Amino acid sequence: MSGDRSTTRALGLVTGASSGIGRALVDEFVAAGLDVLAVADEDVCALPDGARYVRADLATPQGNDDVVEAITLEERPVVAAALNAGRGVSGRFDETPLAAHLQLVAVNIVSPLRLAHHLTSTMAAQGFGRILVTSSVAAQGPGPYQSTYAASKAFLHAFARALRYELRDTGVTVTSLLPGPTDTLFFERADMGRTWIARGPKADPADVAREAFAAMTAGKASIVPGSWFLKVESAVSALMPEGVATRLQAALARPRGRDRQT
Repeated sequence: MSGDRSTTRALGLVTGASSGIGRALVDEFVAAGLDVLAVADEDVCALPDGARYVRADLATPQGNDDVVEAITLEERPVVAAALNAGRGVSGRFDETPLAAHLQLVAVNIVSPLRLAHHLTSTMAAQGFGRILVTSSVAAQGPGPYQSTYAASKAFLHAFARALRYELRDTGVTVTSLLPGPTDTLFFERADMGRTWIARGPKADPADVAREAFAAMTAGKASIVPGSWFLKVESAVSALMPEGVATRLQAALARPRGRDRQT
């Protein structure tokens, strides 16, 4: 990883660092020789040497301001950042609380926008930077029963690709991470435990983080981590007619035991 290490180690940033992919990314950043600001809205246990916990609620403007302040106080440039924090809401849109959807939008869309604006401006000025944006394979089409989640991930994928193009001559690259089902607390927190997708095979977050970090470091446009089967499945899903893909996603994400919805 490039960056000025003449007097101190370079700085990295990982949001959503309490567990899962984010926590595994912290290990990858530290192993690569970076000090890390590990952002989470709850206590992070047993961080590796070189990582520092920053507690912030990214659903709020103040929480995002706290992260920017923590970066500024370091008085050294961020050379790599993983915008990984995310939330999910499971169920039919009209039957789930509006507040939960608005909070999802705040964490999954507004926070990455706010932090990316700060990071890209400083990275472009320094002439180097690597940004990883955690999207999802759910970004590839409509997501019945997780409608705002899938839409937010589609936004992030498109946003990452657009930023990548805009910054192509600055030394800054943006990589979109599109993981499939991963063995994290996401399904429990999103109340998706009764869905087929939550009960199916899942990737190890450490493996996902390893592939994601390598792709980010190499400056790749996007990465679908996991087995060759997932990569092929993702490619095929992207080519499916929208109606077919929507029905498939509905079957996977519909809570089991519910009446069939069309």
